[in-house]
Amino acid sequence: MTENSDKGIPEYYFPPVGDGAAPPVPPVAEQVVPETFAGPAMVRKNTQSKLVPLVAVAVAAALVGGVSGAGMAIYFSNQNSTTSATTAVQGITINDTDEVSTVTAVAAKASPSVVTISVNGSTGGGTGSGVILNSEGYVLTNNHVATMDGAATDVTITVQDNDGNIYPASIVGTDPTVDMAVLKIEGKGTFTPIEWADSSKLNVGDLTIALGAPLGLAGTVTTGIVSALNRSIQIASSAVPESSGSDSGAPGSDGSNPFNFDFGQGQTQTQTQGAVISIPVIQTDAAINPGNSGGALLDSQGRLIGINVAIASAGSSEGSGSIGVGFALPSNLAKRVSAELIANQAATHGLLGAQVSDAAAKEGSTAVGAFIEEAVKDGAAANAGIKKGDIVTQFNGVRITDANDLTAQVRTAAGGSSATIVVNRGGESQTVKVTLGTLK
Repeated sequence: MTENSDKGIPEYYFPPVGDGAAPPVPPVAEQVVPETFAGPAMVRKNTQSKLVPLVAVAVAAALVGGVSGAGMAIYFSNQNSTTSATTAVQGITINDTDEVSTVTAVAAKASPSVVTISVNGSTGGGTGSGVILNSEGYVLTNNHVATMDGAATDVTITVQDNDGNIYPASIVGTDPTVDMAVLKIEGKGTFTPIEWADSSKLNVGDLTIALGAPLGLAGTVTTGIVSALNRSIQIASSAVPESSGSDSGAPGSDGSNPFNFDFGQGQTQTQTQGAVISIPVIQTDAAINPGNSGGALLDSQGRLIGINVAIASAGSSEGSGSIGVGFALPSNLAKRVSAELIANQAATHGLLGAQVSDAAAKEGSTAVGAFIEEAVKDGAAANAGIKKGDIVTQFNGVRITDANDLTAQVRTAAGGSSATIVVNRGGESQTVKVTLGTLK
């Protein structure tokens, strides 16, 4: 697929299966954290309580210099108490303790929770990334990493952890609707769970750190910022069966084409595509490349804000890499879906029960939104009083600019959950409470 030269529309690709730097941290003996770490809205006391643990990790990690795989005692200090913990910094090299940064601290903290995943099947193989969910060895990654985008059902999977240990793993459950899968490591080991952040509290401009294995290079750290929030993109996926239960119009009905996976180390795109998925994403300019898929997008405190899932390319996918437009599935969505996959081997997604199109494409349109072409009888929309001709402008507080936005946000919600929708009807806004159906 080539770039649409008329519209300048980039192609999106899943990059798997294969930041603004902070001020230097002073020597540990000074026990001082620069106020610039906190930003202008935070007072010094809060800066110390929130950021000293990360800084302490980085400084203690620096004591091992370039040694990989070493364990050490890490001391977390504040004005009131001192406690200790242990960590490992395999793959994180620190040579100058006077120049330790927030990014260094985040990498040292989170690297034990990020793994490299190798998948092999009858049609080939490849590598991707994942994050450890709990001490039992459950790992979250992308569905297109675990199944090679549905091309292989009988796969052999191995997981390499931060210390270089390699374990066999099996698929617990997959969710191609939002491109997630949970694996279970088979074998005993010490597994460090990732720490979750609340992705609903992110701001554009927040620091982001991507950690994973682009092109099979495990332990790669890249940085950037949150470029946009509540972005919605469409991706063509052979892992998802075509369904008549869609809440959007036909793929490409807005004049664009559905985009493809961009498989990383060792993988190729399958030729048969079943459907298009609409996913809500965090956009970042942190470098995300093939092999990063399934890995961690982290905040300035080393907490998971997203699962890296896709990249944009300005031209051909052959040899394409990061152009500073990468995407991650929000952590709040990932947390819900992964919990459901572990509990039930399947996850649920909302269904509005409506055929929608882009309001801006309608003749005489004066506003953006998702235009209701039809509210299916006895569907969630019809039951809530939503009618043909209504324009959906908000879903659970998120602005809706087109049909793709609405589909992505509806799928983010759990099946059977309640939602608040704002519609424009005859030039007036109305707020509607909806009990969503469940996507089959």
